[in-house]
Formats: sequence, structure tokens, C-alpha cells
Amino acid sequence: MAAISISWKRSSARRSPSPISTEEYLVPQLNPDTKARLEQVSTATLCTALFKRGLRNQFIQNVHPLNGDLPNMVGYAFTLRYIPAREDLNHIKVFEDRTHPQRVAVETCPEGAVMVIDSRNDARAASAGSILVTRLMKRGAAGVVTDGGFRDSPEIARMGFPAYHQRPSAPTNLTLHQALDIDVPIGCGDVAVFPGDVVVGDGEGVVIIPAHIADEIAVEATEMTAFEDFVTERVREGASTLGLYPPTDPASREAFAEWRKARGR
Repeated sequence: MAAISISWKRSSARRSPSPISTEEYLVPQLNPDTKARLEQVSTATLCTALFKRGLRNQFIQNVHPLNGDLPNMVGYAFTLRYIPAREDLNHIKVFEDRTHPQRVAVETCPEGAVMVIDSRNDARAASAGSILVTRLMKRGAAGVVTDGGFRDSPEIARMGFPAYHQRPSAPTNLTLHQALDIDVPIGCGDVAVFPGDVVVGDGEGVVIIPAHIADEIAVEATEMTAFEDFVTERVREGASTLGLYPPTDPASREAFAEWRKARGR
């Protein structure tokens, strides 16, 4: 197994006062080469690389990009957990409290992080809207993901900022969600997400990569992508997939080696 090359540094961001801990966040730093590789591979290829290692449930279910034409989203997970709202606690004036966990999360999400929101797969009320998503963008976040919905979704789609959700949802989050925990393990779209996991999103969806294997997954996915590009080219030329995909025919392996050498890949 490849050595881990995700480093860590202390962030100036702090959790909000009680009941949220005041412990400083540990901010992982992605290996630049790993990040560059992950920006060029598909979530489909990453899922296959993870499957080879026995990880079968890393693709967040029922989550879609608001704008599928953006480059890959790559960053580490910074999490926010919602629980079901209780009416006596979730009234409109709670947003006047500067320690409200949702607002603290937005104001402390570190640069380069992807905010991943556990909305319990419930899109009947919004997880956030365009103002908070704009704030995340301005703070340098790499993107935002929820297994619920966003309000102001047409505006978010035009921002050029990676955002993934289940579907549009106009009601304020207070209707059904109570923000509770920041930077803790969560579930999002039936996938376990731990702070510091590597999050990759493309036009198809979002995959979660455990931090300790991110480097080797990125390298393998790059190799797989080169081979898949070769296969696609051959199939478009009329070749059969038998003996080519997978390359059980020695001639296919030789042809790939020549193809790769000619293209510098």
C-alpha cells in the first residue's frame, strides 16, 4: 500500500461555543499531485478502483450536480450534521445567534474543503441557499454537497461553483432541519463520510475516498483512465470488446503499450 501523503495543519477556525466544541479543526492538505490526478479522472473510474479494494459503498446516492459542466470538484470533507427540527427550537430568530451551527460551519469551512451536509436524505426543506453557498465560494471552499436540497438552485447553478444535491427545495432549512454538529462523522446519501476524507465530484455525482488510500487510488485511476481512453478509441474504430476489455489478449496489451508510448501517457 502506498504511503499516505495527506499532511495536516492547524486551522484558525474554531467550533462555535457550547454545545459545539471549541476544539480547533485539523485541516488536511492534499498532495498536489494527488489532487491534480483526481481532477482528471471520473467518479466511475474511482468507484471501480475502490471496488477492487473491497469498498462498495462510496458513491453518494441520489445526489446530482446543479451544473454538470464544471471541472471536477476535489477537496477534503468538512462536515455539517442536521437532525430533525423541533418547532420550539427552530424558529426564525435562531439565525440571530452568531453561534448557530449552520452559520458557524459556513464561516469556518476551511479553504479547499468540500462542505458535506447530512440532511438525512430529506429534501423537503433546503439544506442551504444561494447566500450561504456564495459565502462558501468566497471563502475558498472547493464545493458543497448535501443529500437534501438547495433553495435558490437556479442561481447556484449559474455561480460556477461545484454544488451537489438531491433536488431543488424552496422551504428554509428551519422547516425540517436543525443544524447540530460540525466536522464529525456523518452519513450523506447512505455513505459514511469522515472529516478529512477526499471528496471528488463530476458530472455524474460524488465519490468519497478514505484519506489513507487517496494517493494510490489517484495513481491507479490515472492508469485506468489511460487504458479506458485506448479502449474507447479502439471500439469506436470497430474493435470487439472481447479480449480487449479486459485485455486478456496479449495483442491488446501490446497495442495499448504502443498507443500509450505514442501519446506520452
